[in-house]
Amino acid sequence: MSALKVGAVIITMGNRPDELRALIDSVAGQDGEPVQVVVVGNGSPVPDVPEGVRTIELPENLGIPGGRNVGIEAFGPAGRDADVLLFLDDDGLLAQQDTAELCRRAFAADPGLGIVSFRIADPDTGVTQRRHVPRLRASDPMRSSRVTTFLGGANAVRTKVFADVGGLPDEFFYAHEETDLAWRALDAGWMIDYRSDMVLYHPTTAPSRHAVYHRMVARNRVWLARRNLPAVLVPVYLGVWLLLTLARRPSRSALKAWFGGFREGWTTPCGPRRPMKWRTVWRLTRLGRPPVI
Repeated sequence: MSALKVGAVIITMGNRPDELRALIDSVAGQDGEPVQVVVVGNGSPVPDVPEGVRTIELPENLGIPGGRNVGIEAFGPAGRDADVLLFLDDDGLLAQQDTAELCRRAFAADPGLGIVSFRIADPDTGVTQRRHVPRLRASDPMRSSRVTTFLGGANAVRTKVFADVGGLPDEFFYAHEETDLAWRALDAGWMIDYRSDMVLYHPTTAPSRHAVYHRMVARNRVWLARRNLPAVLVPVYLGVWLLLTLARRPSRSALKAWFGGFREGWTTPCGPRRPMKWRTVWRLTRLGRPPVI
């Protein structure tokens, strides 16, 4: 059997040319068959890239899911010209040369595996933040496991998943787009793995550095529930997250932005509603994260 064909999608705002070049070099240095790279300039020109790297420059910023969807389609409808696509942040760096080969082996060995979430580590300290371990029991980032979501800028997706359930939700723009895709993939029968041996180096940052963070997180959390959860679970899920947000004692300005986004999530269209099956709810629960947390 021939090796699975792997591609990579990188979106950029054009403001990290050195980091982008280092990331592309780390992809080019992967063992096995070459990984075809597509770089999407999300409302900005793409900096100089090596020969052979395909570039797409969008006239406006479509957000993270919109930009990645353009990258997927660069590999044909639903990415069908590749078997697996890597999605990598433009300021990240593949830490090892065998990551693409590990992906090929993982997907070839498990036909039901749809998505792999990499471990993100700080390049200077090697530390993996708890928020970068996509499960509730996050104290041991070196433990690989089945999970219920994945990290947006450090993952690999079997392109059959996109053919089955569609791409990332364009309208989310930023925040929770991965969980939306993960829930739809799980509902279609695919599995998701967190792999500690597949590492993306990425500087330690706080997600709240984005000006729209609190509003987008709240709005998209509501959209996520409205789109995907059985009706009876929607208020439970959002009620739990409201309590968790208050318990974290955000600043007055952050809380104001959060409640504005929460209200926006209820009053604006969220896209098509396809509530997951109850057996998927049970599946998520057995994997350690019932869809109320």
